[in-house]
Amino acid sequence: MMTQIIQELMRQKELEICCGDIGSVHAAAEGGARRIELCSGLSEGGLTPSVALIKEAVRTGIQLVNVLIRPRPGDFLYSVSEARVMEDDVAAAIEAGAGGVVIGALTPDGDIDMRLCSRLVKRARTLSDSPVNITFHRAFDLARDAGGALDDIISLGCDCLLTSGMAATAEAGMAVLASLVVRSAGRVRIMAGGGVTPGNAARILAETGVGVIHATARSARASGMRFRREGVPMGTPGTDEYSLRVTDPAIVARLADIVRASGVIR
Repeated sequence: MMTQIIQELMRQKELEICCGDIGSVHAAAEGGARRIELCSGLSEGGLTPSVALIKEAVRTGIQLVNVLIRPRPGDFLYSVSEARVMEDDVAAAIEAGAGGVVIGALTPDGDIDMRLCSRLVKRARTLSDSPVNITFHRAFDLARDAGGALDDIISLGCDCLLTSGMAATAEAGMAVLASLVVRSAGRVRIMAGGGVTPGNAARILAETGVGVIHATARSARASGMRFRREGVPMGTPGTDEYSLRVTDPAIVARLADIVRASGVIR
């Protein structure tokens, strides 16, 4: 019976789109996505979005808004003050209507920070009368030991693990992704993320057995500004402030078709 349950879980496939602005949320919905990870600062690997952005994303009616809880770029070793910020951000996200949060933290030795992560999970689930989806993010990919980290994440009660298989991209990490699916045995859903595109999504799904794929599905869009002052970057020198990277509904639709063809899309 347990084998049958695991096989059924592996057959159910899902798509998550990572959105860094409200326009991208609308584009994800237009393309057929029912689940998003909402963040800001995608060029920094993703940061916690504003409460106003969370509320507006929830208003779109998209089925599941998962909010990234990451107070700064860089490593996943957090100070006491940063941990308090993360707890408050979890509360703010749930109170703003998010259906889930995306968390992760490591110890100096590269293990899962069970103390902090337990606090974040508890905070999320005690603030809502409805089930809250908990995803552990790609801090996992910087952990010391994949098997031990996976077991810790399962013991935290997480619903999903976002990972590239400890590689630069999910395509490069397919062997590890497949091993995580087997080891998890249906106790947590493995979500492949990192360089997932319509060109490799079907292969990743087929060869790893992951239940979810995660993609930004972005393309370049020209700014609508008619007046332009060139040579004055707002961030990194050389950045083109008039070329925007946003979620493309056409790419989302292609990914949704691939996921749908591979199993049950929810």
